[in-house]
Amino acid sequence: MFHQIWAALLYLCAVLLNSIYQCPEYSPLTTQGVDGKEFPEPHLGRWYFIAGAAPTEEELVTFDPVDNIVFNMATGSAPKKLQLRATIRMKNGLCVPRKWIYHLTEGSTDLRTEGRPDMKTKLFSSSCPGGIVLKESGQGYQRYLLYNRSPHPPEKCLEEFQSLTSCLDFKAFLLTPRNQEACELSSN
Repeated sequence: MFHQIWAALLYLCAVLLNSIYQCPEYSPLTTQGVDGKEFPEPHLGRWYFIAGAAPTEEELVTFDPVDNIVFNMATGSAPKKLQLRATIRMKNGLCVPRKWIYHLTEGSTDLRTEGRPDMKTKLFSSSCPGGIVLKESGQGYQRYLLYNRSPHPPEKCLEEFQSLTSCLDFKAFLLTPRNQEACELSSN
């Protein structure tokens, strides 16, 4: 009897400790979005890349030479496609244009990148005003990326992003400097 009580007490302590030290999770975006508008409509338009986090530095190395990135998300020429255009301001001042096509997953906000079958992108809401979080994963990498409608979101947004990703054991953190003016987005 004493062993059963002791085992139950230990189990209860373990459950309580686990709930106290468990990392909070980002909430996945739903297809029924802001103001009842269906995904992706509330997420179209201009976004700024703010920060990234990954388990290792190698998974963020592609962003090392970047000063800032501005994106525009638009509906594609075909149903279930999104066009993503970006201009990347390199630390050396050059502007590099980029384009991607995302394929929408039926009944989900998960995205597939055209030409990169190994890459998966999941979208999450952020408590940061005007913010969104992406989780990219592919062969040999995974990373969380923080985007915002403003190029300079509140400091608490960065602290929250870094704290949560650190709790998830993402030890590498990258903050884009955003010291230079963003490049103009091309219209084509």
